Amino acid sequence: MNLRHSLLAALVAVLWGLNFVAIDFGLHANGREVPPLLFVAMRFLLVVFPWIFFIRKPDVSWKAIIGVGAFMSAGQFGLLYLAMALGMPAGLASLVLQAQVLLTVLLAAGFLRERPSRSQLAGVVLGVAGLAVVAVGRSAVAPVLPLIIVLGAALSWAAGNVVARKAKAASGLGLVVWSGAVVPGPLAGLSLLVDGPDAVFGTLADLQPATILSALYTAIFASLVGYGIWNRLLASYPSSAVVPFTLLVPVVGMSAAWLALGEVPTPAELAGGLLLLGGVATAVLAGRGRQVLRLGQRRGAGLPPVLVPGLGAGLRTGEADDDGRLAAEAGIRAGAREPDAR
Repeated sequence: MNLRHSLLAALVAVLWGLNFVAIDFGLHANGREVPPLLFVAMRFLLVVFPWIFFIRKPDVSWKAIIGVGAFMSAGQFGLLYLAMALGMPAGLASLVLQAQVLLTVLLAAGFLRERPSRSQLAGVVLGVAGLAVVAVGRSAVAPVLPLIIVLGAALSWAAGNVVARKAKAASGLGLVVWSGAVVPGPLAGLSLLVDGPDAVFGTLADLQPATILSALYTAIFASLVGYGIWNRLLASYPSSAVVPFTLLVPVVGMSAAWLALGEVPTPAELAGGLLLLGGVATAVLAGRGRQVLRLGQRRGAGLPPVLVPGLGAGLRTGEADDDGRLAAEAGIRAGAREPDAR
């Protein structure tokens, strides 16, 4: 990528990394605890309205839209916000959530029959080892339940990735907006059942400025602006050139949490986090250059699917898959114009 687009990709990583600190501020505004499921409903209300009236419905089935909304949006963020409300540090949450990359590899193998490469399997093993170290280090200083809930959020995100990949929506932003419509009603209703009407209506009647600003940031900057830029980059470059920038998200998230919230990870959490990121890097980066080269050298052959894991507020893997094929086909056409290189 050229310098300008590389800086845009880095900007997206910053927006997504700061997202976790923004969530923490909103959940604990002025010492008042906001019901987490209600907060998610508020966020996606802003993701959907008024944008749904201006963005066309993606050309996928309603089943796919509901599936992406249920797993990638409601499940992921409902569990993430719940974990953070129960005490999961924002920086550590930004790190552990990256397990969705590894879980996507496993779910795609099981449900889409996509055979993982040796490097992807090695990345999964390394990432699981890192998560185990984080869990042991976390259990020594705090309850491990919030960590398990974040892993549940990562699993839900991975399931949403598989649904979105199978749907292959042409408009990633359209899928984000339309699938987001699945979230507000059910989660607001669930919050009424879990937290009680007094807590829900009391929060709505006395919304703190920090909660409002947090909801606006997560909806507009993390979801709409972040994914608008991300879609454009994936439409212009092979996924192997874009996706590695997501490795910056936990770096930004943990740094921002340290500066803004005073969160200092334990040595065990840092060591496990490095192992986890090493596993993610292995699964995402290893062999991608060879894969793009092989795709560029094939002409007229069936192209294998490209697995692109999602990050932040729900990456559209289906669209990234199409973009990867377009980039590969561009490489094929380039190879066809240079027969001597073959």
